[in-house]
Amino acid sequence: MKMVSDERKKYLLARLYACTGEIDEICKELNLGDWTSYARIKEIIASFALGHRISDKFSGADAINERKEEVEYKSTTGKSCKGSYTGISNQSTWSAMDNCLIEEKILKYPEHYFNRFDNSKLVESWMMTGQQVYDFIVPKVKRSYETRHRRKDSRSSGNVTWTEIKNNGTQIIKNGKRVK
Repeated sequence: MKMVSDERKKYLLARLYACTGEIDEICKELNLGDWTSYARIKEIIASFALGHRISDKFSGADAINERKEEVEYKSTTGKSCKGSYTGISNQSTWSAMDNCLIEEKILKYPEHYFNRFDNSKLVESWMMTGQQVYDFIVPKVKRSYETRHRRKDSRSSGNVTWTEIKNNGTQIIKNGKRVK
């Protein structure tokens, strides 16, 4: 790996800082929101690469696909794609919790994209349907829901694993290039 001198680092960071005002203006004009907020920049990068329009809301859908459907993004910088569905608000009954997964968290979105980044570069993206994600996530969220009283954070969660994604998903981006 090529080493960057301290002077070069300072120069590049100063350039980035100098551009932040312009980037803020562009994001405001395009209704992209605060590009520095949590994973928002990864959502913006993924939406451009996937041909989607970034959602102008900070909760709910991450982007809008070419059919004008709301879609969900999950991002990682790990060695393989995965999707963590964390902090799902608990409901008073499992039936109400399942309804929340259906209407608000999983089935509401016909497509879920699992995006893997190498630093700021989107290197791979896989798509699974909301139904596929729901089928994999429900048993995991149910186990989490059933043990919620034993944890400090009682909110339910579940993951879609790399094995589930590669065996059931459709690869959209490979090595930074669109494949489909």
